[in-house]
Amino acid sequence: MPAADYTRSVMAEPSLTVFAEFRAKPGNEQELGGLLRRLIEPTRQERGCLQYELHVDDEQPGHFLFYETWTSMAELEAHAASPHFTDFQTRSAHLLAEPLRIVFASRVS
Repeated sequence: MPAADYTRSVMAEPSLTVFAEFRAKPGNEQELGGLLRRLIEPTRQERGCLQYELHVDDEQPGHFLFYETWTSMAELEAHAASPHFTDFQTRSAHLLAEPLRIVFASRVS
């Protein structure tokens, strides 16, 4: 297959975009941030993970967001069941001001 045709076929495949939002209880910003950073490398190695980027709100240092792109819902569900993510959930439960918020999004342009 010519390179241009391959690129077009890969780009045409749909992907799943997710924003995962975490808010730390006051005083727990650094600890939560450290636990979130520990998720990055193992998650990027997971099957189906196309992008996994951690961001912090410039005005609220305890407000963290992951921008994620996955090949499918099944791969995202496998991530949610992975040992490193379930360990994170256990370790972070007392640090969160509110439950994890997940937003599924579709690219407009």
